[in-house]
Amino acid sequence: MSTTTESRALRKIIHIDADSFYASVEIRENPSLADKAVAVGGSPNKRGVIATCNYNARKFGVHSAMSSARALQLCPHLIFVKPRFELYRTVSHQIQDIFQEYTDQIEPLSLDEAYLDVTECRQCQGSATLIAEEIRQKVRERLNLTVSAGVAPNKFLAKVASDWNKPDGLYVVRPQDVGRFVFQLPVSKINGVGKVTAAKMEGLGILTCGDLQVWTLADLALNFGSYGERLYNLARGIDDRPVKTDRIRKSLSTEHTYDKDLADFSAIEEKAPAIFEELTQRYGRISDQYRVTKRFVKVKFADFTQTTLEEIIPSPSEPWQSLPDFLRLMKAAWERQSKPVRLLGMGVRLKDLNEPVVGEQLSLFD
Repeated sequence: MSTTTESRALRKIIHIDADSFYASVEIRENPSLADKAVAVGGSPNKRGVIATCNYNARKFGVHSAMSSARALQLCPHLIFVKPRFELYRTVSHQIQDIFQEYTDQIEPLSLDEAYLDVTECRQCQGSATLIAEEIRQKVRERLNLTVSAGVAPNKFLAKVASDWNKPDGLYVVRPQDVGRFVFQLPVSKINGVGKVTAAKMEGLGILTCGDLQVWTLADLALNFGSYGERLYNLARGIDDRPVKTDRIRKSLSTEHTYDKDLADFSAIEEKAPAIFEELTQRYGRISDQYRVTKRFVKVKFADFTQTTLEEIIPSPSEPWQSLPDFLRLMKAAWERQSKPVRLLGMGVRLKDLNEPVVGEQLSLFD
């Protein structure tokens, strides 16, 4: 078994993950939902999709990204609640305010989870375990919600640990225990190892990180490409990624799912302006931080097959906010199958305006 180096063991990382966040907030707001199976998402009668559900619902096999109709089949007494994202954002900020009492080294991953680097924190005698427990207690007392926490020397292990004792749990991977912990860890716990990769690994006799450790870096690269090096390191509990306080957005998009299939392109043309307007409004909130480099569209057909199409914005001076251009892309994407459509999406690829420009070709007329 391999262990991390002493220098890597000096970091103290906490991963906090709120327990069934949206559903827990809704139950807090409406206590009559307590002890019931609750899902936040769209209506099962209108092709809704589950955003999240509480643990009572999960016992029946309900999970996020599942169609609401399927969820209702699995759990006939499931209660559906329409999402209220402004409320969830408000509560998320309240949770982050608690984080700020301990460190400003915070990397939010979403509304309901974040990494905290508490290496320099002197509260709780500098104990990351005690800090994590205090944070969990304050969230419970102030917000009437529960969060689970993982404490470890790096981000990979902290995230795995936060899922270990869910819900409302805490798990600690001490530096001296890293080698033993990862040796027995199933490879399915590694972020990026999905069903396809896991099946490939199983075919190669790789079920745990201990199994991965016997593979050379060259052999992993040969079988898994550029991902091989990361697998080599994570199998040994090595993850040097810092907690990033400023996350750079790479894209922005919006999608609409329709109650009734859009039969032809004229129906798509009718729905597209609303998607375009929403995308434009959302970009307006971050336009001082990013510029658009590409526009793209997504079309999901009634049989759940889908296609995407994108194009480069030739020059920074060319406005991307062109509904006709999005419609042109949408038409080309739809014509790949020319079938009824259940979902349409529009989006843009972004470039951080604060990122140094290296080797970027300028327009002749700029």
